[in-house]
Amino acid sequence: MPDTERPRVVAVILAGGLGRRMGGVDKGLVEYQGRPLIEWALAALTPQVDQLAISANRNLERYAAYGHRVLPDTLPVFPGPLAGVLAALEAVTADWLLVTPCDTPHLPPDLAAQLLQAAQQHNVPLAVAADASRVHHSCFIVRTEQRDNLAAFLARGERAVRHWQAGLASTTVMFDAACFANFNQPQDLPKT
Repeated sequence: MPDTERPRVVAVILAGGLGRRMGGVDKGLVEYQGRPLIEWALAALTPQVDQLAISANRNLERYAAYGHRVLPDTLPVFPGPLAGVLAALEAVTADWLLVTPCDTPHLPPDLAAQLLQAAQQHNVPLAVAADASRVHHSCFIVRTEQRDNLAAFLARGERAVRHWQAGLASTTVMFDAACFANFNQPQDLPKT
């Protein structure tokens, strides 16, 4: 029986970066243990949310083949990951948007539930994942009503995810650090 009281959550996987530290390759399509990184994120998030979207600016057909909506940035000059978040906030109809990067293959199986619960418990529009040593600013849940706030932030020329988040009432949720191991550079990928 569906829970009619539960807020609707859509996830966006950020795969729209230039991959500079990865030699310019599309990180979402980089193989890890026999499958592209985007497939790891899709597998982790599909059971957790009502709908998924992929933020991408190249290889759009390849990403679309996964059967989810592909959202290119709506802003020019590639202003960074928040442009992908804004594109998702403008495109989805849900109460909350869960955001994760494509290069983090071992996301927690309860990421959406834990972040949503914390945001609701603290009555804040933002909950960000953390571990004992750091905050993972690119893994968060935000109320979709923050789209205008984010658009204004980007219009001012701001780009840093953590700076935008600092302007919102928020909470952090602790997870195991191993869940956020990510691959930013070729040497980060385990040798097989």
